[in-house]
Amino acid sequence: MKLWKLPAVLLPLCLLSTGAHAGKADDTLNIAFSKELEHVDPYYNTAREGVLLGMSVWDGLLYRDPQSGKYVGNLATDWKWLNDTTLELNLRKGVKFHNGEAFDADDVVFTLNYVVDPANGTKSQPNTGWIASAEKVDQFTVRIHTKGPFPAALEYLAGPVIIHPNEYYAKVGQQGVATKPVGTGPYMITSVEPGKHFVLKRNPDYFAAAKPKAKIETVDIRTVPDTNTQMAELFNGDIDLAWGVPPDQAGKMKSMGKFQIINAPTMRVGYISLDAAGRTGEKNPMTNLKVRQAVNHAINRKGILEALMKGSSEEINSACAPVQFGCEQKVTSYAYDPAKAKALLAEAGYPKGFEIEFYAYRDKPLAEAMIGMLAEVGITAKLNYMQYAALREKRIKDGTPMAFMTWGSNSVADVSAITSAFFKMGGEDDARDKDVAALLDKGDTSVEDATRKEAYSKALSEIADKAYWVPLWTYSSNYVMGTDLDFAPTPDELIRFYAIGWK
Repeated sequence: MKLWKLPAVLLPLCLLSTGAHAGKADDTLNIAFSKELEHVDPYYNTAREGVLLGMSVWDGLLYRDPQSGKYVGNLATDWKWLNDTTLELNLRKGVKFHNGEAFDADDVVFTLNYVVDPANGTKSQPNTGWIASAEKVDQFTVRIHTKGPFPAALEYLAGPVIIHPNEYYAKVGQQGVATKPVGTGPYMITSVEPGKHFVLKRNPDYFAAAKPKAKIETVDIRTVPDTNTQMAELFNGDIDLAWGVPPDQAGKMKSMGKFQIINAPTMRVGYISLDAAGRTGEKNPMTNLKVRQAVNHAINRKGILEALMKGSSEEINSACAPVQFGCEQKVTSYAYDPAKAKALLAEAGYPKGFEIEFYAYRDKPLAEAMIGMLAEVGITAKLNYMQYAALREKRIKDGTPMAFMTWGSNSVADVSAITSAFFKMGGEDDARDKDVAALLDKGDTSVEDATRKEAYSKALSEIADKAYWVPLWTYSSNYVMGTDLDFAPTPDELIRFYAIGWK
């Protein structure tokens, strides 16, 4: 068995020197973001970094306790379903936004009705697409009307659905929020260099009903895309925490004995999306089932995990994360079998293989390893490496023949946050299978858990049978941090800045 891989990238020479971590001295947590955020407003970006920023600066109506998994009140104190499509919530009194604006029902109604209006072009439709409208009952009572029964509503209201101040947002608009955001959260953003640099200060008046008050006074975030540079800055004390660090780099940092290294599982999965619907042209080989099956058999997932990823990452066969509700595991799987892949290509009319464009935005060594494996069976894949935002826009607008992508589901532990996001005829649905979409819709809107699971099981089985995706693996994350930092990762991959402290 031949595994394609690249030599490990060496750390910069500057790591030969020594440095001291300075964050604790001035009570400033220095963090590096790997991606350049399109916008600080969580409704206008889909990157993991945006989720982390959003969680610290804004609040949702509910909160899911990361230890117990239970929903507790946040901006809302209690809630009840009036019927299958109407959720009534009583709001917390006495909460203020960072600019002093008082929080009440008007803010909830404004935010939710704004983000579900297609004219406003938010980028997080999977998170809010279930909402039909929001209605004010009185100053501290609201009703959310759903488009149909949506039992996962609480999960979304406890996660990515955050609340803006209505008066401020109406005054400054989306562009104003991009440079001077205002929330109710544990941290206030005091400085923004769009996409590059964010400074957060502790909110001394935070109401702390579900989230605690922030432990550290200042969080200084800079965009540092290159992992080598991040490691050098960690070593020199310029940053205190980095995550998503490749195993080889994490191993080198661990060997120095000067850092804490933690590997933790996440909800993020990797996959290759295949243009089964022919969005990129009728001659795209991915419209052929046997070709898609061949691609699945060509990828040595286990070999890549063992050689390049390590940690707690695991192979997956289904188009979801195993920890998510409804993620059926007993589906058709495709073992690594290059001979079978070649035979399938021949049966499909490609005995000599073909050339195709292959897109990716992260984990370049993994992408190149998979391209090498495809070459072994006759598929010559040309790598197009792009920024995430640009690749996502391309996938929505034009489609891509093959794209190596990852998805963390905004840490929503429900199949609706991933499978439904990519297989219900949306912009990144490369299958466009109406039967699959209908099954997912049934799962999304059924109030009985058993009915939901059955619908999701059938949809995921169809996706696997028709090889619409190449499900790859779950991701674990390597956290590298200074020895004076007190931080415990959680499986939802949410780094709660306000919960981090100093030893």
